[in-house]
Amino acid sequence: MVEVTNLSKSYGDKLALDDVSFFIGSGQVVGLLGLNGAGKSTTMNILTGYISASEGQVKIDGHDILSEGNKAKGLIGYLPEQPSFYPEMRVDEHLHFICDLKGLSKNKNERKAHLEEICERVGISHVRRRMVRNLSKGYRQRVGFAQALLGYPKVIILDEPTAGLDPSQIIEIRKLIKECGKTSTVIVSSHILFEVGTVCDRIIVLHEGRLIADDTPENLTAGTETLGNLFVEIKGSHTKVKEALSSIPNIAQVNPLGQVQESVVEVAISPKEGCDVREDVFRALAQHDLPLLSSRSANASLEDVFLRMTRSNNGEEVKAE
Repeated sequence: MVEVTNLSKSYGDKLALDDVSFFIGSGQVVGLLGLNGAGKSTTMNILTGYISASEGQVKIDGHDILSEGNKAKGLIGYLPEQPSFYPEMRVDEHLHFICDLKGLSKNKNERKAHLEEICERVGISHVRRRMVRNLSKGYRQRVGFAQALLGYPKVIILDEPTAGLDPSQIIEIRKLIKECGKTSTVIVSSHILFEVGTVCDRIIVLHEGRLIADDTPENLTAGTETLGNLFVEIKGSHTKVKEALSSIPNIAQVNPLGQVQESVVEVAISPKEGCDVREDVFRALAQHDLPLLSSRSANASLEDVFLRMTRSNNGEEVKAE
């Protein structure tokens, strides 16, 4: 559905994208991640036809975004990070205006039914008669989402779709994104990595203009459990457990989590980076006559994996967007 081939983009001497290629099939929900300046926004702008690439090609359902721009753009619904509106319009007037721009049916009954369905899906039916300028940021975001869904586009591109929403609205929008993935190809850009891991089937990571990862959230975090925290239940007191574990040099921190039952405590053990301390923990507890009742390793979170992949050249972690 979305085919990107050898995409590069330069702004003067600055190379924003460097030979990026990927393919997204129908019905996939794909997260696009990257630090500030990674090329994420540039990629989305090229996909929507807002700017052109310096090199490479983008096809939407087989239509080149440059040579067949109208056909390609007609298949795309786009929610920018900061949707633009005419504040003096009512919500329904704005959506009718967007329908006209998209060339959707002018049949009154057909359009009315379509708008009612879209407004119901994004939860703005009760504000359709209100002026856009009088809406909260959250409701403006919902109107932007409705705008992107008009015409049932085959490709939906969402830039920070839950920005400004309250927790209950965020849950609803996440559910809506998953539902959209059943009929459309969805590309989601978000700085909330938990959100991306929750709604996306696949994640594409850009760093310094290059594609550095393209896989499922499960595969990206798989095999990293020994690098994360170790959660153990031990028969004994917190004081004795901490004293026993303090002798292990590769442990960075021991955090008590509480008492599971009488004389049984649970602690979280944070190893130093790259260290597997499971055997050391077992031996140290045995030497202090502290029975180890259970042990489990926590998979590295998507945030952990993302930051490891996007370290700066001097080895320091840079802040995620």
